[in-house]
Amino acid sequence: MCRDWAISIRRACGALNFDRSTYHYTSRRADQAGLERRIREICETRVRYGYRRVHVLLEREGWGTNIKRTYRIYRDLGLQLRNKTPKRRVKAKLREDRQMAVGPNDVWAMDFVHDQLSTGKKLRVLTVVDTFSRYVPVLDPRHSYRGEDVVQTLERVCRNVGYPKTIRVDQGTEFVSRDLDLWAYAKG
Repeated sequence: MCRDWAISIRRACGALNFDRSTYHYTSRRADQAGLERRIREICETRVRYGYRRVHVLLEREGWGTNIKRTYRIYRDLGLQLRNKTPKRRVKAKLREDRQMAVGPNDVWAMDFVHDQLSTGKKLRVLTVVDTFSRYVPVLDPRHSYRGEDVVQTLERVCRNVGYPKTIRVDQGTEFVSRDLDLWAYAKG
């Protein structure tokens, strides 16, 4: 309009009832392409993570983003989890990135073995196996296990044997707890 009618910006904005500050506005928002790329990478490797868990990983990496921004990008990329699919399909998808152990303390596998005493009381045994040497650093029987108990047992064993590079677990409640996640993150 300014070029066509040869009038000033002030007059054009007045004629259109348009605020001049809006005309002169330039966005100061930082480019979010890197953040979008990182969120997509996290969601490709960790299929069942929602935006909250993705946000925790971003905070750990030092992105310093707001959870509302993480959610908006997560939603815009179409990464929202829909109805839950059967877990066997998700587990099969995650098995592709497994690497073979090349030395001792490279990969540990953890799981629980269940049994029942003659009195009828349940017994759970935490089983940890070094997949390279088939060495069993710990067999810890208890009547009940929580995430903190798993962390305490691992800390006690790792002081003597050494820390593994990778721990392979299933989706049990003790293994997906925040305590074990925080311990694994702190120990690298």
